[in-house]
Amino acid sequence: MNIRNWFVSGAAGLGIALFVSPSPALADNACAGLPSWSQLQAQLSSSIGPANGGLGFNMWATVVANDGTVCAVAFTGSAYTSQWLGSRVISAQKANTANDFSLSKGVTPGFSLFPTGLALSTANLYSAVQPGGSLFALPHSNPVDPAIAYQGNDNAFGSAHDPMVGSRVGGVNVFGGGLALYTQGGVKVGAVGVSGDTSCTDHFVAWRLRNALNLDHLGQLGVVPGADAAHPDNIIFDITPNPSGGTGNSASGFGHPTCVNTADPATLPPVRNP
Repeated sequence: MNIRNWFVSGAAGLGIALFVSPSPALADNACAGLPSWSQLQAQLSSSIGPANGGLGFNMWATVVANDGTVCAVAFTGSAYTSQWLGSRVISAQKANTANDFSLSKGVTPGFSLFPTGLALSTANLYSAVQPGGSLFALPHSNPVDPAIAYQGNDNAFGSAHDPMVGSRVGGVNVFGGGLALYTQGGVKVGAVGVSGDTSCTDHFVAWRLRNALNLDHLGQLGVVPGADAAHPDNIIFDITPNPSGGTGNSASGFGHPTCVNTADPATLPPVRNP
C-alpha cells in the first residue's frame, strides 16, 4: 500500500473526511512547456466545426505530460454541462492512452520494425483489442483512478483548476480522439485527448488541435501500417464485414470503424517534420 492509500484508508477507518489534493509542484514540473489551460481552451474552440463531420457537439480536451500527469482540462461549451459530461474523463483516458503507447524518435533499438520511434493514436488500437485480437482486454490493464477522476467540486470541471490537474488519472481508451504530442526533434512530451462527439470526429478535432498547438513534429517517425508519412498516426478506415459476424476485419490490423457523418481523414493537415 502506498503512502497516499495508507492515509486515505486510515482516515476512513477513523471516520475522518480526508481530501487528498494533487500536488501543484508535480503539475508545474511535469507540465512545463505544455499548453496552458487558456491555450488549450482557445485552440480547442478553434478546432471544432463542420469539417470534422459527426454530430456537431461541443467537446472536452485533456492534456497530459510525458509522465501521465494531467496538465489541463477544457471544454468548448458555455458550461461544463454543455457537452457530454462523461466525455471529461474519457478525454483524459484518451490522452493517457496515447501517451502510454507512443514513443519518441530514436528511442527504439536499431533492429526494431520502427527504428525511428512510433506514435499510436487511440484510433489505431481499436482492431487489436477486439475478441481474438493480439491486445484483447488492453482497456482493463490500466484503469482510471476514480478517486482522481471524480474528486472535487464539479463547478471546477474543465476550468484552470479542474480537480484532475496535477494528478495521474490513468485509463485506457481504444477509439478515436487520443494523440501523442511531439515537439521539435520528434520528442514526445505528452498527449492530448478529445471527446464529446462520435469517435471519428473526436480524432479529427484532436488532430486539428495538436496541429494548432504546434505539437505535431512527428514527420520522421515510423508510420502506422495503413497510414501515410504525412499522417503517420491517422485514423484508418479499412474494416470490412466479417462473414462470421463480430466487429469486422481490418486489412492493416490498425483499422477503426466509420461513424455517423464521417469526414475524410486525408483532408487533415500533414504533420510537421522534427
